[in-house]
Amino acid sequence: MTGPSRRHLIAAAAALAPVSALARPGPADAAGPVLSRLLGQSASAFRLSIDARPATAPWYEVTAKGGRVAVRGSSSIAALRGAYAYLTATGAAQMNWEGDRIPSGPMPDYRGSRVTTPFQHRVYLNTCTYGYTTPFWDWKRWRREIDWMALHGIDMPLAMEGQEYVWHRLWQEQGLSPAELDAYFSGPAFTPWQRMGNIEGYQAPLPPSWILKKRDLQRRILGAMRALGMEPILPAFGGYVPKAFADRHPEARIYRMRAWEGFHETYWLDPADPLFARLAGHFLDLYEATYGKGRYYLADSFNEMLPPIGDGPAVKGAYGDSTANAAKEAEIDPKVKAERLAAYGKRIHDSIRAKRPDAVWVMQGWLFGADQKFWTADAIAAFLKDVPDSGLMVLDIGNDRYPNVHTTAEAFHGKQWIYGYVHNYGGSNPVYGDLDFYRQDTPAIAASPARGNLKGFGAFPEGLDTNSVVYEYLYDLGWSGRTGDLGDWLTNYTRARYGRTSPELVAAWLKVADGVFRTRYWTPRWWHSTAGAYLLCKRPDVAMAGYEGAPGDPAALKDGLSRLLRLSPQYAASPLFRFDMVEFTRHSVSLDLDDRIKAAIAAYQAGDKAAGDAGAAIITAKVTALDDLMGAQPWSLATWIAEARAYGDTPAEKAYYEKNARAQVTVWGGSGNLHDYASKAWQGLYRDFYLPRWTLLFDALRDSPGTPFDQTAATARIVAWENDWVASTTPVVRRVPDDPLKAAAALLKI
Repeated sequence: MTGPSRRHLIAAAAALAPVSALARPGPADAAGPVLSRLLGQSASAFRLSIDARPATAPWYEVTAKGGRVAVRGSSSIAALRGAYAYLTATGAAQMNWEGDRIPSGPMPDYRGSRVTTPFQHRVYLNTCTYGYTTPFWDWKRWRREIDWMALHGIDMPLAMEGQEYVWHRLWQEQGLSPAELDAYFSGPAFTPWQRMGNIEGYQAPLPPSWILKKRDLQRRILGAMRALGMEPILPAFGGYVPKAFADRHPEARIYRMRAWEGFHETYWLDPADPLFARLAGHFLDLYEATYGKGRYYLADSFNEMLPPIGDGPAVKGAYGDSTANAAKEAEIDPKVKAERLAAYGKRIHDSIRAKRPDAVWVMQGWLFGADQKFWTADAIAAFLKDVPDSGLMVLDIGNDRYPNVHTTAEAFHGKQWIYGYVHNYGGSNPVYGDLDFYRQDTPAIAASPARGNLKGFGAFPEGLDTNSVVYEYLYDLGWSGRTGDLGDWLTNYTRARYGRTSPELVAAWLKVADGVFRTRYWTPRWWHSTAGAYLLCKRPDVAMAGYEGAPGDPAALKDGLSRLLRLSPQYAASPLFRFDMVEFTRHSVSLDLDDRIKAAIAAYQAGDKAAGDAGAAIITAKVTALDDLMGAQPWSLATWIAEARAYGDTPAEKAYYEKNARAQVTVWGGSGNLHDYASKAWQGLYRDFYLPRWTLLFDALRDSPGTPFDQTAATARIVAWENDWVASTTPVVRRVPDDPLKAAAALLKI
């Protein structure tokens, strides 16, 4: 693989100027351009002013008259949130991942009261987002996302890009050779799990050019965030070391951790070992020299990895949703467990504060919910007990999946914490959310007398670019603490989204909401240890004839879709209306395909080849038509691959990135059950990946009537086909339908 060499990476490190020497604009200077990028000339109607006097909570207020809009706020982020709240409340504009609607006339008059958020911070992103969505983003795409954050009032995003540059320097200075470094770093779409110690060296080597590009990108990202007054959460050392480092230090207290999801084991350095503090401090020094100082530092030492207790990593077992490497738990002396966890917590914290006395250690609280058998109330209390209250912030991210973590943890015993939801898992994109749940749950936690040192609210999606209505709703709640009647909220939402609304349109949306937006957690993402958004997306198996189906109300969704189709002559000119119609149609048809797959399997197993063949033919026709329809959407397999290949500077790099991108949305990796975890309902995957796999199974069933079916042999053929597909370099081309609404209506009739 050609391109920048390790030598160039070393030279770039030596020549890098400290970020602290760079001039930075103030927050007020950066706020205006955010509106200009969204609104164009209409941004001149806005006057933003910041009242920096101390306030008990962030706030904004908006007044508009005669086409002029005055926005005051306690910070740039608050003022920008106020401007966006005005735009959406008056139906003037909306910004989404899938596109924007910008104003076409003078700004409406408006008299708003002061809005004060019950949450000091509004947090955003997940460590996994940097694998499932952003590994191949360029600056233009990041600039847009930062603008979206600002307009939605987010002041504390996770900022995880660019850290491989610092890790590379750290391990190089510890004596690792170029070959050992090449063997250590995993491919771009798998970096989050490399950083959290779950994997090492998967799809290695990571090109030096990617490391340098991400370094430059992170400097721009942090510059933009800081200019707006955001407090980005930055990475810190959590203890994981390369195997080559462990081999060089046999005297060190380094644990061989369990093999995660069928990957090989990784290595974790005990914080009690003097090497831990030295490495943690040097990482922060290198990070500051590269990107500047921060205050909040994320270190997740035990993300889906159980802490070593006793003389080594004796505790094993199936971890939460994880299914690989299940084994009987070893007996643990409760006293030893408590002492060891307390020491781990204190020393991880101390390793950060020894270098940054005002820093806050941030950790994701996912582990407390995902492995409740290990992280009992006593275990959580022990882990936190010797950490000062001001020194830790827990991101309690999984309240859609594990809603009782903060209760079990007694509001994290006085530590700062953030309440929120993951919502999206794996970047997979079924249409779902639970608007009524969010409306009741969010203000309840803000007002709870047992909330302890609650500092904020956040959304922590593993992937983006789907279900944007959920995130509009969540950050409305995060600011106002309430949204009122869903019909009233949808009236404003649809007017801002399409430029007009009506009672009939809102009634149709309410029906759709009855069908899909009363689902808190998408249960089918794991079914009998098999991942995938829909049954169609899962690796085929005859046992799936017993699949229970997806949550939601398909009949209500179809009713809402029918109503929207009847209204389409009035709204067809709106790109966002067309987008929504395609999304809802895709979801409805995918659910129908799942039922048809179950029926076809059952027919073949019953020996009714004619019924099985008829069912398979309808499945083929519907999947093919759905794949054609999905070309109307902005994301597809073709755009994902194009984004990946664009990161390459040479043909070899482009091919490497494409294979990395293909693997992530399909086979993932390891010998566990991660395949299809990041499945996408995209053009290019429906027809060219999901359908051929099911065709292989149907063909095998057809060829073995009346005999016990050999699923093991069928799976082996499917896996071999998958691996060939991942390695393929056949160009993938996006095909855009001429009339998406007509195509959607026709598909719903098949």
